[in-house]
Amino acid sequence: MAEQLKTILSIRFSAMGDVAMTIPVMQQVLEQNPDIQIVFVSNKNWGALCEGIPRLIFFPADLKGAHKGFKGLYRLYKAIRQSWKIDAVADLHHVLRSQIVRTFFRLTGCPVAVIDKGRAEKKALARPEEKVLLPLTSTIERYATVFRQLGLSLSINATRPVYPRQPLTSELTAITGPKNGDKWIGLAPFATYKEKTYPLKKMEEVLATLVKHPGVKVLLMGGGAAEIAQLTALAIKYPEAIVVAGRFKLPAELAIISNLDVMISMDSANMHLASLFRVPVVSIWGATHPFAGFMGFGQSEANSVQLESLSCRPCSIFGNKPCFRGDHACMEWIPPSAIVDKVMKVAG
Repeated sequence: MAEQLKTILSIRFSAMGDVAMTIPVMQQVLEQNPDIQIVFVSNKNWGALCEGIPRLIFFPADLKGAHKGFKGLYRLYKAIRQSWKIDAVADLHHVLRSQIVRTFFRLTGCPVAVIDKGRAEKKALARPEEKVLLPLTSTIERYATVFRQLGLSLSINATRPVYPRQPLTSELTAITGPKNGDKWIGLAPFATYKEKTYPLKKMEEVLATLVKHPGVKVLLMGGGAAEIAQLTALAIKYPEAIVVAGRFKLPAELAIISNLDVMISMDSANMHLASLFRVPVVSIWGATHPFAGFMGFGQSEANSVQLESLSCRPCSIFGNKPCFRGDHACMEWIPPSAIVDKVMKVAG
């Protein structure tokens, strides 16, 4: 059976949130095209995102080690070719690294399709003056278009989860406690850039209010030593909250996320991880904007919290540009009560 399948190489390096957005697209490509399999090459740490999806094969790339630089990318290409006969390439990243890898395959006569990132329209959306403030094609749809260009059938259904809710093992409940009908709220207060991050002192006010609600359990999420230290300090002040960050590997953390009733997240990875399980996300947007196309898969913009009337928004597509005003009004002016109200409404 496996020998008869057409094999598509799909490429998306980059951060976990970006990679998570490819998963529902590839899952639905595979469901609607039973004669193919996808070899997905990405950062070696994100393999857990592919588990449980038939005919989705994860191929780890060590971009800081064995596959670093031009020679390393050639080694990656050779390793893929030694393992699989690639019939077509879907470049879902369109950066120098993916361009190099896809070019090696193109030189062998392999068909290649490349994502259109819509750079010009994104630039118009984020420029300081004369913004074109209109919703752009979603990243999910941009990924889907790449597979369609390879001749594959694909109609995106955004109403279904990628994964079902996962069981809470004794290892997990030893930290979280049993659910017992409580409302579990994930709180992921961090993002890569300050311009995408709600001020931690204000988020503390959100936490202080939420933990007072009966039947509500708040699980604090993040990654890296600095974030874990800040979350631990919050949990000391609010012992009803539980620090999940840093205590589990990715598969176990995904199981916890799947049991949430609501996720509070910035425009960052946890929004996309929760979306894989159809967990509703209250997303908080500052310098960036849902119009750029990075809303979580199947998420409602009605659940987002943002200052619609601030004319400088969005000032950046990825949140990586310093606030030209200097006051971070897009985040600082959001009252904690706006977040709490939205969360309680979504949680029911």
